[in-house]
Amino acid sequence: MEGGGLRAEPLPRHRRRLRQGTEPPNSLLQPLLQGGGTTEESTAAEKKKKPSPRLNVHSAFWILASIAVTYYFDFFKSIKETIQADSWWFASGSCLLAACLSVAFYCIIYLEWYRGIEDYDVQYPVLIPITTVTFIAAAVCFNVALWPVWSFITPVVLFIQFMGVVMLVSLLG
Repeated sequence: MEGGGLRAEPLPRHRRRLRQGTEPPNSLLQPLLQGGGTTEESTAAEKKKKPSPRLNVHSAFWILASIAVTYYFDFFKSIKETIQADSWWFASGSCLLAACLSVAFYCIIYLEWYRGIEDYDVQYPVLIPITTVTFIAAAVCFNVALWPVWSFITPVVLFIQFMGVVMLVSLLG
């Protein structure tokens, strides 16, 4: 690999064209010509673009995968049995997940909607790392609590359920 990475071949062709006096195709020059604008112009152009549809193949896949995992692995029955077994790991994971969701709702509902602060991550930089750490700790606790139920497939099952919930929530808002 040379300086151009994976696109090492097109550069010598363009050099040859420049030496011969021919111009490269306009499609290759287009990003260079558009790059001269200001950041305000580029953000305005991005806002004018039509938003992507909420339901796409990617979202539908994760939602359907989550439904299939819920059905075939008896997800809710297993969770109920784990709760009834008084699992300390499951209780800890639930508390950490509640803390994570509380910080997330504080950011979204209070800071963004009520106070109108759109860049809350700039004004309160510690909120995002706290949410991330509590979520990762909750995921570890849930994996340990449910390991006796599904063994090595536990992380895969929980990840599919997480992605299904995220995609379902993205459909709502």
